[in-house]
Amino acid sequence: MQVSLQINARWVITVDADDNVLENHAVIIQDDIIIDVLPQQDAKKYSPVELIECNDHALAPGFINAHTHAAMSLLKGLADDLPLDEWLNDHIWPAETALADSDFVKDGTELAIAEMIRGGTTCFNDMYFFIDQTATAVSNTGIRACLGIPVIDFPTRWAKDLNEYISKGLAVHDHFRSNELIHFTFAPHAPYTVCDDSLKTIQPIMDELGLAMHIHLHETEDEVEQSIAKHGVSPIARLNNLGLLNPDLMAIHMTHLSATDIQLIAEHRVNVIHCPESNLKLASGFCPVNELITSNINIAIGTDGSASNNDIDMLGETKTAALLTKGRTKQADALPAKTALRMATINGAKALRLDKKIGSLEIGKQADMFAINLNSIETQPIYDVISTLIYSANRSQITDVWVAGQRLMQDQQLTTLDEAQLIEKVKHWQRKINPFHHQPNKAV
Repeated sequence: MQVSLQINARWVITVDADDNVLENHAVIIQDDIIIDVLPQQDAKKYSPVELIECNDHALAPGFINAHTHAAMSLLKGLADDLPLDEWLNDHIWPAETALADSDFVKDGTELAIAEMIRGGTTCFNDMYFFIDQTATAVSNTGIRACLGIPVIDFPTRWAKDLNEYISKGLAVHDHFRSNELIHFTFAPHAPYTVCDDSLKTIQPIMDELGLAMHIHLHETEDEVEQSIAKHGVSPIARLNNLGLLNPDLMAIHMTHLSATDIQLIAEHRVNVIHCPESNLKLASGFCPVNELITSNINIAIGTDGSASNNDIDMLGETKTAALLTKGRTKQADALPAKTALRMATINGAKALRLDKKIGSLEIGKQADMFAINLNSIETQPIYDVISTLIYSANRSQITDVWVAGQRLMQDQQLTTLDEAQLIEKVKHWQRKINPFHHQPNKAV
């Protein structure tokens, strides 16, 4: 039987229900779909148009970055070592107000996509403005994305009011709805920037179109305290009072949670998106991952934007998530490598309602995956492949990436983006953004 592609790998990390790791297996792909996973010696019945040998590699499902602000990659390092309020109000928002136009979003998103592909990310869940430009960049590069229709209670370069945010967002949704790699959510920014009336306005639209919601929530202790002072309840309880808690809600960050908050999340099967490095860098607090897992809550991993993380490295983020949970709970067996990998793959797919299509290497799913060369000093010897991947490997060892069967990186070279041209565009933006750069106080 002739097929499009056969990949022979030393290990196939399936992330199936049993977390099987298959040795010396072949993954058989027809167009964009995995049609078989079997021992290499039994794969002779297939005649692939392309045969790829990955004899030193593990083949794994592509990472799903469940929370990004892709275009903000151009603001990487702009205002480091500042608390969230000062970082956002005094530096990031002024720079965005002055510069974040459609070209900014196009070029910044391309930069982010390039970095994500190089790090094995095959799908990202984005929240930003000018989603027409983000969708175009996604379409041109072949990555998979879920794009949030932005809602915020003040004007930006993208829209002047709620009606324009909604109408522009829905127009992009309608234009790209036939693209199988592009999906949409509604993305109100946060409870402190979106009022109850705005949330009530978008709710029936989400219900009609079957769209999920993606919102920053419980990001800081101050946010929680202000919500209690203003509304009498925590942010998650406020959303519950509005009838917005359900399995289609993706709650981003989720630090400073009470037992009652966790009970609400579990009761309504809300998805939590954990962004450990951004929370650490902004000193925002700790997501209680272990307690959420104990409550059977689906937790995925996101990097947040490069402006508050400085990279979009899902492999590094996943290691941080595992180590942080162990340190916070003082339990070495908290968040083991297999669970962390599931958070970075299939759990993200579940949060995006794409787990029937992506998130694991199984027959019938889309061929979204990466190959990582483990035959290096950093990852030898190997006793447990998943532990080696999470605790020892780094993204520079990833050699090849596929989305829906299309190879987006081959032997560490991007196939749908011109790296040299992209770097020149970034240098152009650096010159424009540089006047907004925060100069930290010198140590005395």
